[in-house]
Amino acid sequence: MQHPWILTLDSRGLPHRWISWQAACHYYALDMVAWVVGNRQFRFVGGICRATGLRSEITANSIIAIKGRSFRPDSHSQVPPLNNRELFHRDRHICAYCGDRFSGHILTREHIVPVSHGGRDVWMNVVTSCRPCNQRKSGRTPEQARMPLLYAPYVPNKAEYLILCNRQILADQMDFLARHLPHQSRLHVP
Repeated sequence: MQHPWILTLDSRGLPHRWISWQAACHYYALDMVAWVVGNRQFRFVGGICRATGLRSEITANSIIAIKGRSFRPDSHSQVPPLNNRELFHRDRHICAYCGDRFSGHILTREHIVPVSHGGRDVWMNVVTSCRPCNQRKSGRTPEQARMPLLYAPYVPNKAEYLILCNRQILADQMDFLARHLPHQSRLHVP
């Protein structure tokens, strides 16, 4: 049976990362779960104890806070790693130049200020572009190519990044993460 990822929180209640059900059971077994949130629970049955004859069992929640996991106050706002999958999700698979929606294999990571002109490979300098628009823009800035951007890039926060990198989020996990989204997030737009 396929189980969803478990959302972990730090001791302040801020989203931290996704873990497997096995890792969640490990935290439960070591008594490292400080508290739980959400209404989904999963029951995992283990082996039989030779001494007692009883079968081990752990019930894990879909959202767990880990004891002792309090990160620096700014860790929630740290820049998440950039990759094409999450970039395309951030931009909702819409080309920043023509405005059409495409599947992932037609899309590219487009540098607003080209790398050849000193542009960096960071969230604020990249947008999603279809291959034809990317080729038409070539090694120029949008102004030089007379191709204005239809939307501005932004850096997703930790909660948004967690949504972008997991496509099988449970409703209670999504509700929790949605409360931590910045106002400018494109995930608010239907």
